[in-house]
This record gives sequence, C-alpha cells and structure tokens, in this order.
Amino acid sequence: MKNIVFSILLAQILLMFSCAGDSKMIVIFDAKEGGEVTEQGVTTELKNGELFVTTTTASTNPGIVLNGKWRLYESSEMLLVLTNHDDRPLTLRCRFDSPGSPDIERNFSTSSVTVAPGETRHYCFNLPMKVPASLNDKFFGMRGNPFTMQSGQKSVFDPQDITKVTLSMNQTGVERRWSVKLIAARPVKALFLSHVPEDKFFPMIDKFGQFMHRDWPGKIYDDNDLKKAITVEKADLDAHPSPKDRNRYGGWTAGPKLEATGHFRPEKVNGKWWLVDPEGYLFWSHGTNCVITGNAITPITDREFYFADLPQRGGLYASCYGTGSSHMWYYQDRGVYQTFDFSKANIIRKYGENWEKTYSDLVHQRLRSWGMNTIANWSSPQFYRMQRTPYTENLSIDAQPIRGSEGYWGKFIDPFDPHFRQAIRASAIEAAKTSGSDPWCIGYFVQNEISWGNETSLSLAALVSPADQPSKIAVVSFLKQKYGDIKKLNAVWQSQYKSWDALLQSTEKPDVQTTRDDMVECYRLIAKQYFSTIKEELHAACPNKLYMGCRFSGGNDVATSEAAKYCDVVSVNIYRYDVDSFKLPEGFDRPCIIGEFHFGALDRGMIHTGLCPVESQEARAAAYEKYVRSALGNHFLVGTHWFQFMDQATTGRGLDGENYQIGLLTSCDSPYPETIETLRKIGNIMYNERYGEQNK
Repeated sequence: MKNIVFSILLAQILLMFSCAGDSKMIVIFDAKEGGEVTEQGVTTELKNGELFVTTTTASTNPGIVLNGKWRLYESSEMLLVLTNHDDRPLTLRCRFDSPGSPDIERNFSTSSVTVAPGETRHYCFNLPMKVPASLNDKFFGMRGNPFTMQSGQKSVFDPQDITKVTLSMNQTGVERRWSVKLIAARPVKALFLSHVPEDKFFPMIDKFGQFMHRDWPGKIYDDNDLKKAITVEKADLDAHPSPKDRNRYGGWTAGPKLEATGHFRPEKVNGKWWLVDPEGYLFWSHGTNCVITGNAITPITDREFYFADLPQRGGLYASCYGTGSSHMWYYQDRGVYQTFDFSKANIIRKYGENWEKTYSDLVHQRLRSWGMNTIANWSSPQFYRMQRTPYTENLSIDAQPIRGSEGYWGKFIDPFDPHFRQAIRASAIEAAKTSGSDPWCIGYFVQNEISWGNETSLSLAALVSPADQPSKIAVVSFLKQKYGDIKKLNAVWQSQYKSWDALLQSTEKPDVQTTRDDMVECYRLIAKQYFSTIKEELHAACPNKLYMGCRFSGGNDVATSEAAKYCDVVSVNIYRYDVDSFKLPEGFDRPCIIGEFHFGALDRGMIHTGLCPVESQEARAAAYEKYVRSALGNHFLVGTHWFQFMDQATTGRGLDGENYQIGLLTSCDSPYPETIETLRKIGNIMYNERYGEQNK
C-alpha cells in the first residue's frame, strides 16, 4: 500500500485531452501528499508524477487499485494516459467500481486497452450512466443498452459515486513494466434523452430497427428515405469505380507479373509476403466479413415491447421472421426463441420485388468501388459464388472436445479423437465439390477463435480428463516413452503415481511448476496433431487451396509456431489500434492475415462501440487508416478483413447479444461516408505503399 497525490492544474488536464470541454480530475500522481494505492502482484515506483508498475512472475491478474471517493459527471468520458515500457504489446483492463451488491447486481464498469511497445497512449472510453430504477430489469439479451455499454445484467453502477479504480493485466506469470500518468473525466452527451419520461421509454426501436429517442445524420425516417438513398448511392458508385491497375480478381496489374497457376498462392517478394492471384499478379487481401443479408437478426421473444412496428408475420416480410436456439446469456436456458431480421426487411423495403438480384449485384459493385477485393469469413454463398470477388470459406469440425478444457466459445476439440480426422475430411471433401477448383476461392479457415489458452493449458486439460480421453492417452503415452519408469517421472514431478495406469486414471491436476517443461512438450504434441491433421486432409481434398489457419484470438507462442509449420497462411483476429508490433515467434517466417478487426462510435444511433471504441465516425475512419497502413508496413501480413459488412442489430444478435456499431453500412443499408472514403483511399494506395514506389 502506497501514498499518492491527486493534484495538478486543470489547464494541464485540458491540454492532455484531445477534445475540448470541461474536465474533472480523478487521479493525478504526485509525490507530495495523497491517496491510497494497493499493489496486486506488482511493485510501484513514483517518479515525476508518473506511477511505474512492474509485475512479478508469480502474480495473478497483476495491477494496482486506487481507493477513494469520486463524483463524476452523469455521463462521463474517461481519459487514461498509459505507457508501455516493454518490447511487447500490453493489454490492461480498466475497472471502475461504485457501491452496490456485487453478488446479485453489476456495480462496476470495465474496459480494456492495448498499448503498443514503447507507446504512450491517451485512451478514451465512456463510463455507463446510472440506469433509472424503473428500467433496470428491462434491458436483456444485448451487450449495451442506451445507458450503459455492459453485458445486459441489472446494473446499479453510478458514475457519480466511484469508490475504486483498478488497472490490471489478464496475463499472469510474466514480468511487464508500464506506467500511468493521469486518470481524468469529461462530460459527454448521453444516448438517453432526459426529456423522455421513463414510462414512455418503450417502445424504443422503430420499424427500421433504429433507436427511437435520438436523431443523427443519416437516420431513416420513412420508406421514401430508403428510396432516395438508392439514387444518391448510385451517383456515388458511378463516380468511384474500381481503383485503376486492377485485374478482375483485384490483383495489381501495374506490379510485377509472376507465374500464373490459376489459383491463389503466397509468395515472398522484396522481403514481404504477398498473395499472388490466379493470373500471377500481386494481391493484398483488403476485405470484410459477414457479407450477408442477415447482419441485424435479433431475438424478439420476451422483448416485444422494445419494438414499435414489427410487420405482420405473413406476406412480404415473412422470411424476416425466424427462430434461434443458441445464446450465451438471457436465452441460454429458454429453448427456441423468435427472431426478426431488420437488415433483410430494410433491404426488401429499399429494393422491392427483385431485391435479391439487385442486392447481389450491388454487393460486388460496392466492394470494387470501396477499394476492397475480398469477401471474407462468415459470408453468404449467394454472393461469393457469383465469381466476381475473391473469397474465403470457413470449415467446421464436429468431434469430441478435450473434456477438461475451457474456453469462451467452448472446449477445445480433441485432435487425437479418430472422429477429428474423419470430420475434417468430410468437411474438406464437401468444400471441394463447390470451391475446391474455383479460382476465386483463396482458401479455407478452419474453426474460429478456439481456446488455445497458455502454453500448458491443453496438456493439463488432457490430464484432468477421464481415462478414455484420446488426447490424455496420447499424452500419457508420450510421457511413458520419455521416462520409461514411472519413478523417474515422479522424481521430476514430485508426484506419487504408482503406475502409468494410475496416471491415466487420475483426474487430479498436476503441479504446474514442477511439470511445466513436460506440459509445454505435451501441449506442442496436441497442437502439432491439430494443425498437421487438418493440413493433410484439406490438401488431399483441395490441393490448390490455402489452409488459412484457425483465426487465433490470443493464444501463445507454442500454438502459433505449430500453426506456422503447417498453415499456408496463419490467421489472427487482432482487436487493437494498429499491428505495427505483430510478428511470429522467433525463427518462423510465414504469411499471416488479419481475420477480424473493427472500431465503433456512439454518434450515429448505435448503443455499443464494439471492442475498439473511438469517439466519432471521423475518428473511426482515421483508426481504420492507421490500422491498415500499419498492416501494409508489416512484412508478415498479406491482408486485413474488417468485422463486419453491416452493423449488428441495435438490440443484439442471438448468439451473445453483440450490438456493435461496426458496419461499413448501417442496418438500414446506408454506407458510413467517412469510413467509405477511407476504404477508397486505402484501396487506391495499398499496392504502391506495400511494394514501394522505388521498386516499381
């Protein structure tokens, strides 16, 4: 526990804010007098008004806790000035607590930020408002509501009654060094308009799926607005055709002409990885995920009072109604629930009777005009099988998991299960029928954001699984071959197994410290089996297509290095503000692709920013440019795929309630002009920028 001071001139705080406005200090670090800091698995040093924090290898969720009493604005934007003093990216979790009953209610707000190596970051994010008591239990099945970007749980968080601020790392067992200089707040305009009486708040969603109690530029007010938008966009698309010097695949005809194989392949040119298109031209994949008509499908069961004007279930909009059964929160144990697709309904309203053909053609015209050349993951065959824009596909695997494993999206699939090979073989053979010989198909992602954990997690998960777990049998067999006698293993592990069968039957977790070296080896064994099996089966069925990996989200160097051995392209989903520091583990050089990234703001009617918040649409466009240009300068990366094509539903998608402002289009099918302008800029310069004018 240490003392700090909360004193600095207000003018200095205002100078450090990028945007003008009245600001309120929360914590300024000074050496003279002050408040209380609690160290959690860290050591701290105060120097020139900056608190330096060093984590220890034994710490769990290391960080600092600031205790005090702060009365912020009803709706506050927070600023933290953070510096990463290491040579690796640093992700910090920021948590603000107010009094409440944490066992049954949410009385805290969290956000996270990634700081690049050596970077000083001025990180801004919004704290939630206090939800009126009469509405507190009305928001569910969605990540953010009009008051708070939270998980949809009942919330008693009050920004005018803050008692604790925590800055911590999710990563444990590593030494890191970072510092924080100030934490301050300024008022921002709330989404909720105070003139709306609480008893008149619902319905809150209009017939187009938009938030009713707020106006913004580009909001759709009637069907005529949709029709007018067609004429406006047509003029825009006609004025902005595809970038020059592109062939039909979007490859760079002004660049070097390499061997034409009739399919996409990776090649290293002038020290940087590229894709090469079927005609032999350099290709950098500038794409977007979720090119579908159903981006804004949302559950309506138990939430009918949200919606002002849902159409009748029959007739023109019959196909917009559906059902779902997969949900991680409110609907998890409620069986089948009813859904409505606002995005599809708006497309039908906008384009009329022949909407399917009109919209299919428009998708490709838009992508070309926007400087994009790839229909990426989670997209509809209705669009990508038209052979007008290159595309990727995603293959799934249905086999038993490692029962002792854990993960956000589910348990890790067991690659030693015989059904694993059979499942990937079946998926690959099925894919070969439609896209295996299609020159427009770049390749296949297999699974998505699976639970790799740390470099010992999968081997430990195998050992705590039942004795018939295939991966456990493989791990015990490996250890038996290495040690021979169980006594030798016991000596190293400081364990007391009576036999190899006793180890197989045990479901007790071994000591992580004494078994670490073996657990890392066994983890590598599992990862190798996973990637090598997929490569063998995928290339057997589709020899001309790229195996594009598993779309890492997190992970560790052991898993990534095994991916680099077997994947044609290693895929990673990186939700940060740039990828300057991205690299593969030491000794590995393989093309990589960004499978997902995005930015979002709250200034156009949506009520959650997504994973990387920015303050406005102008800032979102700037963030897009910074991110993609950082990828163009990274010699590993052969493309970036934005997540996603259209905004999610204002009231959340069925799976997990995501309701993010992350589209290139609104759910009313209106392009975001600021972002589209930046897409076009990147599309026009990307080949010259990556290749280098001096090498032309």
